[in-house]
Amino acid sequence: MKFLILNSGSSTLKYRVIDAALGSTQIKGAVERIGGKGTFIEQGKSGEVPADCKTHGDAIRTMIEWLQKDGINLPDISAVGHRVVHGGEQFTDSIIATDKILDKLEKISYLAPLHNPANILGVRECMKVLPGVPNILVFDTAFHATMSPDAFLYGLPYEDYQKLGIRKYGFHGTSHKFVAREAGKILRKPMTKLRLVTCHIGNGASICAIKHGESVDTSMGMTPLAGLVMGSRSGDIDPSIVATLCKEKNMTVDEVITYLNKQCGLKGMFGKGEGDMRDIEQEFATNERAKIAVGVFVHSLVKYIGAYIAEMGGADAVVWTGGIGNNNEYVRAEVMKNFGFLGAGIDLPENNRLNGLPGGKNLTCDISAKGAKVKTYVINTNEELEIAEATLAVLKGGEK
Repeated sequence: MKFLILNSGSSTLKYRVIDAALGSTQIKGAVERIGGKGTFIEQGKSGEVPADCKTHGDAIRTMIEWLQKDGINLPDISAVGHRVVHGGEQFTDSIIATDKILDKLEKISYLAPLHNPANILGVRECMKVLPGVPNILVFDTAFHATMSPDAFLYGLPYEDYQKLGIRKYGFHGTSHKFVAREAGKILRKPMTKLRLVTCHIGNGASICAIKHGESVDTSMGMTPLAGLVMGSRSGDIDPSIVATLCKEKNMTVDEVITYLNKQCGLKGMFGKGEGDMRDIEQEFATNERAKIAVGVFVHSLVKYIGAYIAEMGGADAVVWTGGIGNNNEYVRAEVMKNFGFLGAGIDLPENNRLNGLPGGKNLTCDISAKGAKVKTYVINTNEELEIAEATLAVLKGGEK
């Protein structure tokens, strides 16, 4: 069976075709800048080719045309697996999409207004373009459904949780789940015997405490804005800052939320560019604001990792993944040097060696110091494969 795996964003459509039996990618691509100027599609070795895609429907039809050009027969596609960012409390397992299900999802889109509408639109368009092919919804939040009220409730009146759904949900669930399983394979222990801290660190970043195979806490909150300092997101702040920004900068609440999502984090502290760690690295030695940005970023990582190790009463391993987690040896070293008192430590030559590998791709590396009690791994995540496996499980009628 071949699965089409889709990640539909507000202006992007990322996709890949996976052989379900082999778990291998046959082809992948993306349509970028949908509805804007300079829309293009990039698939395989094609490079960026201009595309006329004013809507997600246009993008999906363009994608289908290009897949066929590269030898993908539509009748061979057994299912479409969709990444959906937010499932709220209603959707804690992967599920086959229906109009009724999508209507329910639309009602909770306020929980992820930047993500869910685009995710849902992608599903509806696929239902039109590929009639009869099942569409499977795989939720970023589902893995974190095992958190207890102690971990997911905020210090607000309980009625706000009951009536408005205000609570921590967590994200990057498919990635945290994938790398945790891979770490278990390296440790040669069942997940039910392990305590892991998984760090998905890229432009968007989150940390997860995984105890005995279940998420017990995670850094992102009701939305992906909370937690760590990120590329352009502020992460945790004093809520009173919102009122201060509204008053002193004459901003509305919605404008402040957009500001905190798109103009803060590494981008805001560095003061130029888009908050890409690679750009900041280039000026780290000479630019004081680059040093400040990285210092605050590292501090937020140390704080959460330490808290989660304490919460679980220890850890067997800390796992790094994502664009920064895979590729930035300085950040890994600066963070992990704080945990020597717990028996963690990294092999600096091995840690630095990873920086010389092409793009940090296909990595599953043990960078632990000899004799370290708490292991440190760098594992390349594969969210698409995780979605494909969840899709297969739903088709077989089981839970992943």
